[in-house]
Amino acid sequence: MSSSTLSVAIVGCGIIGVNHARAIARHPDLEIVALVDSVIEATVRLADLVESEIGGTRPKEFVALGDLYASGGVDIVVICTPSGLHVQLAEEALAGGSHVVIEKPLDVSLPRARRLLALAEEAEARGQVVSVISQHRFDPASVVVATAAHEGAFGRLTSGVASVAWWRSQEYYDSGQWRGTWELDGGGAVMNQGVHTVDLLVWFLGRPVEIFAQTALLAHERIEVEDVAVATIRFESGALGVIHATTAAAPGLAVRIQVHGSQGSGIIDDDQLEYFSTGGANIAADVVPAEELTGAERAKDGFAIAHYRQYADVVDAIHGDGPPGVRVADAFLSLAVVRAMYASATLGAPVSFDAVLAGDYDDLEIVTGGAR
Repeated sequence: MSSSTLSVAIVGCGIIGVNHARAIARHPDLEIVALVDSVIEATVRLADLVESEIGGTRPKEFVALGDLYASGGVDIVVICTPSGLHVQLAEEALAGGSHVVIEKPLDVSLPRARRLLALAEEAEARGQVVSVISQHRFDPASVVVATAAHEGAFGRLTSGVASVAWWRSQEYYDSGQWRGTWELDGGGAVMNQGVHTVDLLVWFLGRPVEIFAQTALLAHERIEVEDVAVATIRFESGALGVIHATTAAAPGLAVRIQVHGSQGSGIIDDDQLEYFSTGGANIAADVVPAEELTGAERAKDGFAIAHYRQYADVVDAIHGDGPPGVRVADAFLSLAVVRAMYASATLGAPVSFDAVLAGDYDDLEIVTGGAR
């Protein structure tokens, strides 16, 4: 590696770890040097893939993060494990002096997430970068809509709709003992599949005030969590929002976000800008090239491209170009919205977002389909 290259360790070598490896390999300043997973076969498979297809020298293989640090450490630790293990591993990586990238969601527990929030602030003061994956904030379409919303080009923001209409087979949930559990998956269609879209809606419309939700398990068996969730949100601005997330929409349809205001609207469908109007202001043309708005990058490696954009942002932050575009505080707010939805659905009543942030519902036993 050159003196400017940052060494990377991927912790968690399943499907998400493979996708991260493809994105990391695209960046000239990043080199995958280590893989960590308690399942040895998973590290071997990903090491083979890096060596034969993704590109680069074969990474070293470890069964625990502590073993990696015993051998000398690494510049960046990327956490791609089941969600309920994120904070524990992030704490270990920060203590080891590494920069940290955490796959969504931040964790499944708000108390643990609060602890990491404090640790991340301390780490940032030491010069460590901590970022949580929310790659769709870096999509050209998302940048256009966020810019318009934040700069007032839509006028007064009035409403937003976020829908994730996906399908996951029963085999998907049966493929891992952690899938569909509150302890490690942290939830179902909202926490696992919908959190990115929740994050975008909150980024576009601002801080929530009150959330009212319902959840259900309708199309799957042998899981604890929801496969359908709906919610209404009232924001500080007065705008109202709707969230819909499901893994029971066969055969699997689009992710769609609508943002509406008194002077314009923006609609994103499967990461592409479908509609954009600001009453004459052409913000889109000033933000990104037109070819990016029409999906010229959309291809089989679209996942890697989206993640690559966020990795480029992380590298810039490490090199001193300011904080990362998505910090732990941002991810904490999105996690709190998801947990607020689960609390509301369990209680069958609206919940105050401030109360969720303060920990009032931390000890609530979440159940799918409401209290029983």
